[in-house]
Amino acid sequence: MITGLAHLCFSVKDLAAAEAFYREKLGFRHAFDFLNDKGAKFGVYLHIGGRSFVELFTGQLAPPAKGQSYQHLCLEVDDIGRTVADLRAKGVEVTDPKLGTDHSWQAWLADPDGNRIELHHYTPESRQAPHLK
Repeated sequence: MITGLAHLCFSVKDLAAAEAFYREKLGFRHAFDFLNDKGAKFGVYLHIGGRSFVELFTGQLAPPAKGQSYQHLCLEVDDIGRTVADLRAKGVEVTDPKLGTDHSWQAWLADPDGNRIELHHYTPESRQAPHLK
């Protein structure tokens, strides 16, 4: 039985820059590094919260599947206004929050490789609300 989303994996051009962005700007915590047989770091596992992680690897581990349609990473936040203000104070470009058609607040940013990230704040009227526990 599938119980949740474990992790999302990104291939990045500059591992140090990507790791710094996710740790210093978004506040993810270091879990562990991936080292090759010579001890060189080629990837990192970062803890988002709960049981969720992001994996970052230098370069492509495998080519994208034909027709791959990945669009964005969506992160739940507890206060969209405060989160946007905090990120902007750290120099991150973030859109103004807006109420989506699902009645949840959203704002958008991108990581150093251009991967789109949505910030998502549920409301009591969110269409997802009946499914949240």
